[in-house]
Amino acid sequence: MNRLTAPSRARRAWNTAAALLVLVVMLFPLYWMISTALQPHGSIADADLIPASPGFENFRAALDTQGGSLVTSLVVSLGAVAVCLALAAPAAYALAQFGLRGSRGIVFGTLITQMVPGIVVANALYSAYAELGLVNSYLGLILADASLGLPFAIVLLRAFMVSIPGEVVEAAMVDGANRFTAFVRIVLPMSRNALITAGLFAFLFAWADFIFALTLNTTDDVRPVTLGIYQFIGAHVSDWGAVMATAVLSAIPAAILLIVAQRYIAAGIAGGSLK
Repeated sequence: MNRLTAPSRARRAWNTAAALLVLVVMLFPLYWMISTALQPHGSIADADLIPASPGFENFRAALDTQGGSLVTSLVVSLGAVAVCLALAAPAAYALAQFGLRGSRGIVFGTLITQMVPGIVVANALYSAYAELGLVNSYLGLILADASLGLPFAIVLLRAFMVSIPGEVVEAAMVDGANRFTAFVRIVLPMSRNALITAGLFAFLFAWADFIFALTLNTTDDVRPVTLGIYQFIGAHVSDWGAVMATAVLSAIPAAILLIVAQRYIAAGIAGGSLK
């Protein structure tokens, strides 16, 4: 059994200390947000580093005012995931397996679309939405938010599906399945990790959207939590405890999804990059 020398132990100790310092710096804003939410003080300047008498009054106030916005964000985000995967999966499979001419250019163009500023897209969509009657509607916001994750989903799924052996699909077709059935029963199950990864990122993109929510809604009929927090800060700028509680509540769904789907994300990204 090899023993570490004194310089090696010292180097490892310094590396550990540096990593812990970076972790503390990165997590401190999250801790301060939770700590402020648990304290009754309205001002951040009056908040204690460690809550002396934590309470949940701010969370009750946040739920009373922003509960509907949280439900709206959940509905819109899940709808965006469904639309994104329904479009990205067949598109990625076609680019990966059909040998389409210019497929590399299509993939490159898909990546380029993510460089377009969101406000430009939102302003262009507003004119079209106004004519189609999709302003202030769940469907309009779902379609807009789905476009945020669609390019990433296509690129990720294509990188994974390009490695699926064509013989597997051909064997299924020999057994009587048509191409669509083989895609649904063979390709999609084999791409489970990539689908979960793409769906999770599509959910996070939609959950964190603010530009589309602000531009495509002129009333409070469809108000996601990002827009709710923005309006809540404007109306309760002196009550930072409730504002922080709202921020904590809005972060919980995304945190739960990241924890639950962590191993699928690692497998999906690794599979797409290695294959």
